[in-house]
Amino acid sequence: MEDDAGAPDRAHSESPAVVVWDLPVRVFHWALATAVAVSVATGLSGGLWQMQWHVISGCVILGLVIFRLIWGVIGGRHARFTDFVRGPGAVLRYARAFLAGRAAPSAGHNPMGGWSVVLILLVLAAQAGTGLFSNDDIFTEGPLFELVGKDRSDAITGDHLTIIYALYGLIVLHLAAVFWHWRRGENLVKPMVTGRKTGLDRAAGDPRPRPLAFAVAAALAGGAVYGILSLG
Repeated sequence: MEDDAGAPDRAHSESPAVVVWDLPVRVFHWALATAVAVSVATGLSGGLWQMQWHVISGCVILGLVIFRLIWGVIGGRHARFTDFVRGPGAVLRYARAFLAGRAAPSAGHNPMGGWSVVLILLVLAAQAGTGLFSNDDIFTEGPLFELVGKDRSDAITGDHLTIIYALYGLIVLHLAAVFWHWRRGENLVKPMVTGRKTGLDRAAGDPRPRPLAFAVAAALAGGAVYGILSLG
């Protein structure tokens, strides 16, 4: 999920670090990366215990996506969709500036990175959602398989196996963007670990923790997943 572009100058690199990514965003990011890696690995390898973990990781992904949607409304300053989802004009202007090396630094997600976040969440929601109804014809059925029956499940399984290619593409683009920024002198990984960036005005920071909002978002996401699984 990329942020700003352009290599920071010496003054920026020596400026005080400010908090831009709150702890819930950072935990979400790395938990999601881990769950997706487990889902991909177990889905490709197959096997009884692998598919059991595939189902578990898929449910974790579903819960994380729901959490991020909630946190995009009630979360930290730069976690909110209103902070990084921009219209086509803003995206095109940023893309031209980025390619020309003139893109202004952004505390949170830049206009291009913001839409990559949205697309990844949508694709993961579709992938996890179809997985609830899928089957592998051998060992495993999704938690909601019985709601649709075998024939319909087979059709949904086809969708599940197709959507993964969109996810692969987005992962490749995400990693390519991280590498591109790194080549231009900006490390996007470190701020997602520490939560802090340099080269920004202090007013761009968001140091205030939100433990109550986090507890509410986590409870709602967990309750939503529990409610969905209880339908099966």
